[in-house]
Amino acid sequence: MADSNETLTVRLWRGDATEGDYHTFTVPRRENQTVLDVVTEIQRRHAPDLAYRFACRVGVCGSCAMMVNDTPRWTCRTHVSKVAGDGTLTVGPLRNMPVIRDLVADMTEFFDKWQKAGGRFQGSRTRAEPMAEVDTTSKARRHADASIECINCGVCYAACDVVGWDKDYLGPAALTRAWTLLNDTRHADQRGTLDRAMDQGGCGSCHTQGNCMRACPVGISPTGAIAGIKRMSLLDFLGMRGR
Repeated sequence: MADSNETLTVRLWRGDATEGDYHTFTVPRRENQTVLDVVTEIQRRHAPDLAYRFACRVGVCGSCAMMVNDTPRWTCRTHVSKVAGDGTLTVGPLRNMPVIRDLVADMTEFFDKWQKAGGRFQGSRTRAEPMAEVDTTSKARRHADASIECINCGVCYAACDVVGWDKDYLGPAALTRAWTLLNDTRHADQRGTLDRAMDQGGCGSCHTQGNCMRACPVGISPTGAIAGIKRMSLLDFLGMRGR
């Protein structure tokens, strides 16, 4: 339900990889309104050619991630009442990624780095062998479980200042995936994953600012994962890994 006396002033990024600017729209302010609701209203009533991503609308897929008042967020989970107390809202594409068009960021580099960090699981057994047993109570399994819920929405990548000035940096999501694999006893390429995570652009580039951890919509701590890889690498160097 809209309040006829209340409106929102929304600055929305329009443009592509070569040029663009913020355009201003006025929309009704509604009860329980999310930022994704606002973007959808602008697309339906003011700018039918507006490009943006969304899918589930219920905080599961992460595809609606955008910059909201200079902070990366899932727009379907972000209520206007929490971020637009003064009646103004600024919405743009995720930072640290090229813009395809309007609110759609090009995530190719993000996923390339995820793979470069060793994001692909490599099984240690064939189909002819019995399935590997996993000790669900082990410390390593708890570490893996704590990070495995990452769905690659890119919010942590957009929140990371290091990614902004060091394009070689793999980023928090890619290194969190590496940490998950390093704690999965079924993963066959432990050595390769650790080497890639500690190579140029890896964990050594992290400044431990914690922006990724604070921004993560599902409460994952890439900062903790990266610290874990550094510790694992040190123990490996000292010949103490596994003790």
